[in-house]
Amino acid sequence: MKKLSLIILLTICQFSFCAAQTVTRTRHQAALTTDQVTTGSVTIRKPEYICISTDGDKEQLIMDGTKFTMSMGGKKHVTDSKKNKQFATFHEVLKAVINGQDIPATDDVTITTQNGQKTITITPEKKKRQMFTSFVLVVDAKTSAMRQLRMNERAGNYINYDIK
Repeated sequence: MKKLSLIILLTICQFSFCAAQTVTRTRHQAALTTDQVTTGSVTIRKPEYICISTDGDKEQLIMDGTKFTMSMGGKKHVTDSKKNKQFATFHEVLKAVINGQDIPATDDVTITTQNGQKTITITPEKKKRQMFTSFVLVVDAKTSAMRQLRMNERAGNYINYDIK
């Protein structure tokens, strides 16, 4: 009975450790002298759910299947990768990383590997009203664990998530 209790406890602890990680969010705006830095958590569930929540859940980035929800500065932006080409490749790459699969090869994805880390850069086709100019995802080359997500905007602005 003690062995069974220990196994259950270790399983619960392992699930808790894998289910949520800490994250530091840096919001850089070129026109401002200081960056906004907040902390929070990342929750990842297979097959395609990820929630990055910072600043007491005021700032969130959620991918739930093909639906992306971003809460930022009191505003909520919702899109679907089936309708929004900019997020289609981003969705496929994140889904592959979450599930430990090969990254899909497309014209808008560049992958480099250095020092045990794989850097995946997604540069969608440029359009006038797109929110982000590119996405950069850094993952551990051996474990496929996410280490960093950077979403680049126009004029040198970006949002960077460092995942620990």
